[in-house]
Amino acid sequence: MKPIESIKLLVGKERMRIIDKLNEQFGIQDIKGTLLKRGKERIFLFEGNMGKKEIDKLSKATFIERVGVYLAKEEERGIRLSIEGSQILKDRITKNIIELTKEEMQTWMMGHEVIRKNNFTGFVIIKYKDDMLGTGKASQEKITNFIPKSRRLKDKTIEA
Repeated sequence: MKPIESIKLLVGKERMRIIDKLNEQFGIQDIKGTLLKRGKERIFLFEGNMGKKEIDKLSKATFIERVGVYLAKEEERGIRLSIEGSQILKDRITKNIIELTKEEMQTWMMGHEVIRKNNFTGFVIIKYKDDMLGTGKASQEKITNFIPKSRRLKDKTIEA
């Protein structure tokens, strides 16, 4: 049986470490709300009325699946914002943004890589017009897609 992962509030230096990484990668200088971490990598954002004491008390009384919205995943190569994370922080993201054409956006939303020469490497924010579509991993030749299979658009051109 897999051990239960507890939720940990990110405060002080730990919170600043996450924000510093987000600033370095995407120009995000601050985040309003409470940052929490589940396990070693999943970061959540909570903007409710419960404070640290209430969340700690609740987590001791019962298992908490999550608090807030899934914001990002901390990986060895950096922080990868979720689709919702890129949308919530849209107005704070100032760098490493790749804007897609309509055709590239359709390819992206079906879960495929976008083949395109880039000046970027590493995690990038994918944008179409005013919409943030999540994070990809850019190399010089392509952008790798992280959209979960359950959230991809169906490719209507492929027959079963």
